[in-house]
Amino acid sequence: MTQDLFRTDAYLTECTATVTAITPQGIVLDRTVFYPLGGGQAGDTGVLVLADGREIAIIDTRKGQAEDGRFNDEIGHFPPSDVLSQLLNQEQPPTVRLAVGDTVTARIDWARRLRLMRFHTTTHLLCHLVPQLVNGCSITPDYARLDFNMTDALDKEALTAGIARLVAAAHPLSVGTITDAELDANPALVKSLSVQPPRGSGKIRTIRIGTEELIDFQPCGGTHVANTAEIGQVIVTKIEKKSATTRRVVLGFGT
Repeated sequence: MTQDLFRTDAYLTECTATVTAITPQGIVLDRTVFYPLGGGQAGDTGVLVLADGREIAIIDTRKGQAEDGRFNDEIGHFPPSDVLSQLLNQEQPPTVRLAVGDTVTARIDWARRLRLMRFHTTTHLLCHLVPQLVNGCSITPDYARLDFNMTDALDKEALTAGIARLVAAAHPLSVGTITDAELDANPALVKSLSVQPPRGSGKIRTIRIGTEELIDFQPCGGTHVANTAEIGQVIVTKIEKKSATTRRVVLGFGT
């Protein structure tokens, strides 16, 4: 099991950790600040700093999977394929040595993560501005998009102005939890048609934006800024009609 430190503090940029496994699914640590691909948000990149100061680049982070394909509680940190191959094949002369039990410092690419956090929080603001169910989401360091299940047209300038207003209002964001039963009693909290929040642990992580004025409240496992003011300038760069019942909103950073 990997302790996911980013769930409680998205601003942690590094942590010390112990290597628990090296598998084709990546380097597994007992705890990490690296967010794995999920919920539409890209996995983190960064480095693992070894005891001698050398670094292993991490180019992607993914959730571990059991043999039946279901996700488990491990998080895999992926180095370049040639490095992972060397770590897995003891007969190859290694360019870097790493073994189970070693202590490393896991350090994310913070500038990249912050862009992801700014975009992810903006997608929640879009859910407030466009109160329709979402049937697709992608959050990258360079752009984000939400696909809304709707037939009406959307106005790019109006949405950009709405985002700017919510950013300027400096709404605080808080992380909480609800029980499975509470979610069952309030199914409208789930804004997505295609992705359901994970169940089984007894508690489901939630994101709330706003205190006196509720802007958004929904289950979410991603990383976010602590206040909408930290988003900065994000604009709607494109609105597309992807199908008769889907309108895609694409976000980018302003200049």
